[in-house]
Amino acid sequence: GEVALLEGRAHTRVLRGRDVTAADEQLGSATDAAVERPDAGLPGARRRQGFEPDLAGTGRDGPVGARGVLGVGGPVGVVEDGPADLVGRRVFCLHPHQDRYVVDASMLTPLPDAVPSRRAVLTGTVETALNALWDAPPCAGDRIAVVGGGLVGGAVALLLRRFPLARLQIVDPDAARRRQLAETGLDAVAPEDAAGDCDLVFHASASESGLAAALALLGDEAELVEMSWFGAREPRVPLGEDFHSRRLRITASQVSRIGAARRARRDPAARLATALEFLADPAFDTLIAADVAFDEMDDAYAALEDGRIGPGCVVVAYPDSP
Repeated sequence: GEVALLEGRAHTRVLRGRDVTAADEQLGSATDAAVERPDAGLPGARRRQGFEPDLAGTGRDGPVGARGVLGVGGPVGVVEDGPADLVGRRVFCLHPHQDRYVVDASMLTPLPDAVPSRRAVLTGTVETALNALWDAPPCAGDRIAVVGGGLVGGAVALLLRRFPLARLQIVDPDAARRRQLAETGLDAVAPEDAAGDCDLVFHASASESGLAAALALLGDEAELVEMSWFGAREPRVPLGEDFHSRRLRITASQVSRIGAARRARRDPAARLATALEFLADPAFDTLIAADVAFDEMDDAYAALEDGRIGPGCVVVAYPDSP
C-alpha cells in the first residue's frame, strides 16, 4: 500500500561535495558544497592539502536538484497516513525532497528507537561501508588500514573497530580530522606514520596520492578495496615495480550491488536495516560536521565554501524536525 509521508518534520543532509555513491567523499575528509561538476556528473569539491584531488575549477554552480539525497523522512521523516503500523513512525526513505509525498510502503524503513533522526541521515554512508566489508571480509587478527578519514572512510573504520583485529589505523593528512577520529578511540595517523604490511586496506580518499599510499601499505598477497569515486577522471595507478611479483589485489566496491560474501543471503533491505542498527552507536556522530536550519541553507553553503564548516556531513533540519 501507499503512505503519505510528511517530510516537513524531517532531517536531511548536505553531503559536503558528494551525492550518495560508493565513496561519499571526494578528498578523504574534505568534501564541500553541493555543486555540479561537468567532469564527474556528481557534486564536486574543492582542493585541500594532503591527499590532493586531481580536479581543476569549481564546476557549474547550482543546486543538486531532485536527486534522492539521503534524508530521514526524505530521508528521515514521519508517516502521516498509511498502514497503522507506520503512522506516526520515523522512517528512512530515498526520495527527492518535498514537503509531502506519497510512496509505496515498501520504500520505507522504520528507524530503530535507539537511533536519533540526526544520526540516521548517515544511513547511506554506513550502508556503503558495510557493503565494503562484505566485499572483503576482515579476519580476526588482521592488520588493516583505512586511507581517507572522511565520511565513508570514517564509517568503515568505525565498523571495523568492532572486529578483533591485530591493528586498525585510519590514515588522513588533516590533523584536525585525525583528532576528531581519535576521540572515538580510533588510531588516526598521518600518512607518513602509517604502518605497513597490512592484510587489507580500504581506500576512500579519491586521490592519486591516497591510492598510491594505500597500495604501499599492503603486505605481500594482500588486498586493497577501492571505494573512491573518481568520476570522469583517469587516475594514475602505480602498478609497476613489485605490484605483480607481490601478487597484490585491487577490489572495487560499490553499493549498487550487495557485497560478494553476502550476495546470496542478503538483499538491499536487509543491508539497510543492518546499517541502521549499527547507527545506535553514538561514535558515528563524529561524522557530522554541523547542524543548520533549513532557512539558513544559503549561509551554510557559503560556510562550506570558505571552510568555516569543517569536514563531515552537514545536517539540515526542517521546521519541527522529529
